[in-house]
Amino acid sequence: MTLQIGILYSRIRKDEKLLLSELRERDHDVAKIDVRKQTFDIGEAPEEFADLDIVVDRCLATSRSLYATQFFEAYGIPVVNSNETAEICADKVKNSLTLEKAGVPTPATKVAFTKESAMEAIEEFGYPCVLKPVIGSWGRLMAKIDSRDAAEAILEHKATLGHYEHKVFYVQEFVEKPGRDIRVVAIDGEPVAAMVRSSDHWITNAAKGAETNVFEVDDEAAELVKKASDAVGGGLLGVDLMETGDSYTVHEVNHTVEFKALNDAVETDIAGTVVDWLEEKAAENDSQEVEVTF
Repeated sequence: MTLQIGILYSRIRKDEKLLLSELRERDHDVAKIDVRKQTFDIGEAPEEFADLDIVVDRCLATSRSLYATQFFEAYGIPVVNSNETAEICADKVKNSLTLEKAGVPTPATKVAFTKESAMEAIEEFGYPCVLKPVIGSWGRLMAKIDSRDAAEAILEHKATLGHYEHKVFYVQEFVEKPGRDIRVVAIDGEPVAAMVRSSDHWITNAAKGAETNVFEVDDEAAELVKKASDAVGGGLLGVDLMETGDSYTVHEVNHTVEFKALNDAVETDIAGTVVDWLEEKAAENDSQEVEVTF
């Protein structure tokens, strides 16, 4: 069955190229929707969206992702990941609260709204601890705080930046990990592939140049990935774990997960597996529409 699949984007990266290539190899019709140029009507869907079977959100900017997914859901067009999942994953506070509520082990975290209360939280954790932006990716604007002097300087800088998000101080315990963390790409809680990202730097993101190698997901990691995925609403996700002795902690779930580095590290055809899932999702929606009609 040929599908009409929309790809929401603002820049075509290697990840999107892999998806587009796989979709076209299977003769699906692809509508590339550049959110920088698109307008959305609150009353009715633009005509060019009428025949879409499903839309895949690959927006780089969080705000665009959150608004665009709302519109497609309002138009009755299935979108992955859902707006609910995007809302949770895009905000580190919501992410942490959701994981904690679901009983998923996650680093101890405190949130404060003034420099003074943030300093109290930092002092309670002790040094080192970590200060993160509530919105952001690729390890940007994260700070490992090793002293009170460093804390005072960083808090002052954040308070001066002006945007309200910088005045939400997200303070987290520093997790002693073995020079690496783990990225698992999962579909509705089922691991597709995983890698370890190793670096001498305390930030081990692939975007920061970390070395990547295959990671074999064990039963405990698989269970945590499933619980974390279910907690945020499922979909195509990147679940980030850190090893803590003989166990794991989940520090983040990503809703517009990049997988190019993982794709290069493993033998699994990630784009192919994602398209398999998109075909299943579109078929499920078609079946539900038939049931409603009759």
